[in-house]
Amino acid sequence: MINSKIWLSSPHMGGTELNYIHEAFDENWVAPLGPNVNNFEDDLKNYLKENIEVAALSAGTAALHLALIILGVKHGDEVICQSFTFSASANPITYLGANPVFIDSEPETWNMCPKALEEAIISGIEAGKKPKAIIVVHLYGMPAKMEEILEIANRHEIPVIEDAAEALGSSYKGKKCGTFGEMSILSFNGNKIITTSGGGALVCKTQGQKDKAVFLSTQARDNAPHYQHSEIGFNYRMSNICAGIGRGQMEVLDDRVAARRKMHDFYAEIFKDFEGVTLFTEPNSDYFSNHWLSAVIIDENKAGFSREDLRLKFLEDNIESRPLWKPMHLQPVFSDAKYFGNKVAENLFENGLCLPSGSNLSDEERIRIKNIILSLKTH
Repeated sequence: MINSKIWLSSPHMGGTELNYIHEAFDENWVAPLGPNVNNFEDDLKNYLKENIEVAALSAGTAALHLALIILGVKHGDEVICQSFTFSASANPITYLGANPVFIDSEPETWNMCPKALEEAIISGIEAGKKPKAIIVVHLYGMPAKMEEILEIANRHEIPVIEDAAEALGSSYKGKKCGTFGEMSILSFNGNKIITTSGGGALVCKTQGQKDKAVFLSTQARDNAPHYQHSEIGFNYRMSNICAGIGRGQMEVLDDRVAARRKMHDFYAEIFKDFEGVTLFTEPNSDYFSNHWLSAVIIDENKAGFSREDLRLKFLEDNIESRPLWKPMHLQPVFSDAKYFGNKVAENLFENGLCLPSGSNLSDEERIRIKNIILSLKTH
């Protein structure tokens, strides 16, 4: 008999989402606008607690695409992007015919290395190709070294786009992730800390930026009694139904963050006596991670087993786990892109594993996970 599936990170409903969906049906707001969209945006604004504006969109990828457009990125421009991330962080650069320049990670947060970032900027300036924007990612919910990165970006007058798709609920020095960049993006995909089924948001500094994002995301229709378009637009606005799910999810966001952090503590207790296994955790008290995904680095020579040994052992018991992101500069589609750094991201990819981290895992499921891990302990 096959055991039931344990997912890496599955959706976790709070129970009130249907109230907002029924309200949308009752009022016939079944469209990419409506009260749920407006109120979901307000909920996010209130949660992030900064002087920001929020545009709810169909995906985090859409938000990043619009951010690049609003910041003036065009064909042939260069955009700096963290290499150790999901492809959605880099793909929108190519949508505009621009060229990604990939940056290695630093070992403490696994995010963009400030030293390699400055090296890339100086190289671009010397070549007469100053980068137009910097995309920094908070990987698996861990805040990047934003103070150092922003100092470099501001000194060179290059805007930062903060990819906080995995980091809603995380903070750096008491400031919420998603509020550091000139623009920031959030994701509400089904596997994220909260979900709208599919969806995302663009976090902006000004009302004008939000208005531009909404304009572009609704096919860039000019103010006219007929359909008139002076710019290319996109069908990127979030639906009122999905936003209703989001409103219900916002009510339980703090609980979801607490549950993910509890899963991190669960793994810390299991691995505390393992030699050669390092659990991904905050470098110091400046960092507060939502621990969207818990992850480990395994030194096979010390642990007596490899990342793949653990992954395959999980798979035998119908438990999903996943290698860390394959760096973008190693992806075939970006094989010609510039890269600055060493092999930090490569080593993380080769030896790291994301562990089941859902906020809805049962005690029985945690026991199954624990038993699989303990079965590999050699000493």
